[in-house]
Amino acid sequence: MKRVTLAAVSLLALASALTACSGSDDAPASSPSAPKAKPVTPAQRLAKVMVEKDDLPGYNVSEPEAQYAFAKSSDEVTVDKPGCTPLAYAMNQLPLGEPQADLTRSAVAGYGEATTNITLASYEPTAKAESTLAGLAKAVPQCGDGFTAKAGKNTTVYDSVTAEKGTTTGAVAFRSTMTFQGVTHTLHTEAVRHGDVLAIYFSVNGFAIADSIRPSDAKLPANIVKAQNAKLG
Repeated sequence: MKRVTLAAVSLLALASALTACSGSDDAPASSPSAPKAKPVTPAQRLAKVMVEKDDLPGYNVSEPEAQYAFAKSSDEVTVDKPGCTPLAYAMNQLPLGEPQADLTRSAVAGYGEATTNITLASYEPTAKAESTLAGLAKAVPQCGDGFTAKAGKNTTVYDSVTAEKGTTTGAVAFRSTMTFQGVTHTLHTEAVRHGDVLAIYFSVNGFAIADSIRPSDAKLPANIVKAQNAKLG
C-alpha cells in the first residue's frame, strides 16, 4: 500500500513538472507594458512649429495684443463684398475657412517698425487646406477695387487689392491700400501651404497709421517668412 502511494505521488509530481514546462513554452511570462503616448493635438502641433524669439534674432515675438484686434473671431466680421471675406480674415489675423486649430504670433524689430503677424492653421484633410488657399487666390482679382470690412464698432476700408509675387514658390501674395485721415498706407499679405497647414503672413505699420502724418509701406521681411517656412518643413 505504501509503495502504491509513493508511486502515485511520484506520478503527480512528474505530471506537475511537465505541465509547468509546457506552460513556460506556450505562454511567455508577461511583462508590464509601457504607457501609450498621448496623441499630439492639432493645437499642440502648431505651438511646436510656430516661430519663437530664438528663431528670429533682433525681433520681439509675442501674442498679439487683444485690445487692438479688429475682431475676436471670424464670426464677428462682415464684408460688403462677400467674395472678399478671405482677404479680410487674412489681413486681421483670423484663420481662413474651418481649421482644426489656429495660432497667431506678432514679430516686430522695434518701436515704430512694421509688425508682421503670422497665423498658422491646420486642416483635415489636406485637401481642405488646398481648397482654402485656392479660395484666397480666387478672391484677390475679384477685389481689385477694394472692399469694406466691419466688426462691431471697427470699420476698415481697403481702397485696392493687387496681386504680387510672393517670397516662396506656390504662395498667394497681394498688397492692399487703405487711407486713414487722408494718408495712404500699403499692407502686404502672403499665404503659403505646407501639407495640411496654412501659414499667413501680414505686415502693417500700425505706428504710422496711428500717427496719421506719413504714408507707410509695410514690406514683408523675407527672413521672417523663411524662418517660419523652415520650421514647417
